[in-house]
Amino acid sequence: MRPLAQCQTLLTAVLAAAAAVVSTSASAQDRLAERMAMIETINLHARSAPSAVEGQGIDPVVLKTMGKVPRHFFVPEELRMAAYRDRPLPIGYGQTISQPFIVALMTDLINVGPGDVVLEIGTGSGYQAAVLSPLAAKVYSIEIIPKLGERAAARLAELHFDNVEVKVGDGYYGWPAHAPFDGIVVTAAASHIPAPLVEQLAGGGRMVVPVGGPFATQFLMLVEKRVDGSITTRQLLPVSFVPLRGGQPR
Repeated sequence: MRPLAQCQTLLTAVLAAAAAVVSTSASAQDRLAERMAMIETINLHARSAPSAVEGQGIDPVVLKTMGKVPRHFFVPEELRMAAYRDRPLPIGYGQTISQPFIVALMTDLINVGPGDVVLEIGTGSGYQAAVLSPLAAKVYSIEIIPKLGERAAARLAELHFDNVEVKVGDGYYGWPAHAPFDGIVVTAAASHIPAPLVEQLAGGGRMVVPVGGPFATQFLMLVEKRVDGSITTRQLLPVSFVPLRGGQPR
């Protein structure tokens, strides 16, 4: 995360970059205005977020990416008018697409770089993977609900997020064949930090995961693995996610 002053000075450039990739049609301009408003709202949230993120801003590179990704293609058609509002939206099967600020924050916290390999647990609509795609070398994403996973994979391919690979499976156990991962994003709340994901985190890597029960307070947790393999965890801010499914004994 970057100092707030730096993010404020770069916000205009970020919004201009978002504008550059949008066509001049009336409908596209409407979408552009909504994207710009979304980015501004994310910055407002970053300024007011408690404890660990207070006084910090989201990395301008993350904001620039979110300004380019067409979020309205990742929500049900009947909800597209609300796609850029700073709120979660239902996507079917009891699942949601996360609030834009939370997507930005989780992306920022793992500090993904252009050579990194990232794992996402809970593909959902595919939006978080789409945001990660331009920032990383490769994104692997696991969705436990077959229809959602298949739909997200098709949407990501259609929109040419070609470095994202989606599979249907139990994300609690990660994706050992492609480990270790430089960053891991878990988009559903676990009752505890999943040990298999910690094991698959690379030395120097970061994982962000909401922890807590569905009817209890949940907190966003940052897990860091040092190069020597030691683990540190940090509780960030209260959140509300759908529960992580899976994790049954094999």
